[in-house]
Amino acid sequence: MRTDHPTWAEQLARPVNTLLQQPWVENIARPGTVDDVLRGVHPMLSLTQVRARVLRVIDETPDTRTLVLQPNALWRGAQAGQFVQVRAEIDGRRVERAYSVSSRPGARRIAITVKRQPGGLMSQHLHDHARRGSVLTISQAMGEFQLPAVLPPRILLLSAGSGITPVMAMLHDLRQRRYSGDVQFVHVCRSAEDLIFAQTLQAIAAQHPTLRLHLHFSATTGRFDSATLQRLVPDLATRATWLCGPAALMDAVHELWQREAFDAPLCSERFAAAPLQPAVALGMPVSVDFATSGKRFTTHGAGPLLEQAERVGLAPRHGCRIGICRSCQCVKRSGTVQNLQTGELSSAPNELIRLCISAARSDVALDL
Repeated sequence: MRTDHPTWAEQLARPVNTLLQQPWVENIARPGTVDDVLRGVHPMLSLTQVRARVLRVIDETPDTRTLVLQPNALWRGAQAGQFVQVRAEIDGRRVERAYSVSSRPGARRIAITVKRQPGGLMSQHLHDHARRGSVLTISQAMGEFQLPAVLPPRILLLSAGSGITPVMAMLHDLRQRRYSGDVQFVHVCRSAEDLIFAQTLQAIAAQHPTLRLHLHFSATTGRFDSATLQRLVPDLATRATWLCGPAALMDAVHELWQREAFDAPLCSERFAAAPLQPAVALGMPVSVDFATSGKRFTTHGAGPLLEQAERVGLAPRHGCRIGICRSCQCVKRSGTVQNLQTGELSSAPNELIRLCISAARSDVALDL
């Protein structure tokens, strides 16, 4: 939870927000309109959105930087391993991307760590334009990739590349909770120059004798595989493991767990999507009803619901478009959809679906 005192601007937003929630006021002024006015008064002011000022920019590697942020009074805090959606308008298009919170839970300032991706709209934007004093719009923290309340006696934190960001927050959390168990931290990257949080990791390892740090630099040591992991961590089968990294590493580790039938839990977070199966067009059109807004369109089910809606001029909320961030998640009131990652069909009423990976297989009513 946040422990510092809100600014005068943030204090002003609270009574204004309460006033605008009164029914008679809602008929006169919409929160979105008032937000635009408040932004003109102070860029951190908002009734509905978490805005965060950039306090510091830290260059971690040649292509990765950490943004230290001070959120406004609407921020509710984050658990280690969770992420936020960063929102921005880039070239006239609203863009949202998910970034893990890399700072320790409970800190009054939070941090996100962004690797510049070739062709990545948001990462390029943040690297080129986020400076001290910039104000970003972020979501509340989301995600279930977290440490449990009761910690196991032996833990493995396993990451590769920028997958280190949520795992680093977990390491901070373990320190904050004064965890006295056995921790092994295995991280894979191309070279020492590409090691994110290099100084912090070495400092923590030097201060905590129960932490053993394994760094695998693939450019000099060779490809990292499951055999390498078992050599580095011989008691792997007994360690509760938290894993985040590229799809190839994730798949290899999950395959190892299944092949060896390890009893120790394996928790993972993907920042790359599982491939989508092709959506086969139906023989006849079906209706998709946005029950809340009253909008409706027809589709032959030849693609994800998000794409189908956009083709007819609708603009459902979304973020990553690959089934990770859950920004497009909504309630399906009725109908049958197919999960394009798993191929699974589901007809259960009032279930949560993600528009970007769901295709209609019958008439569908959505709570949108």
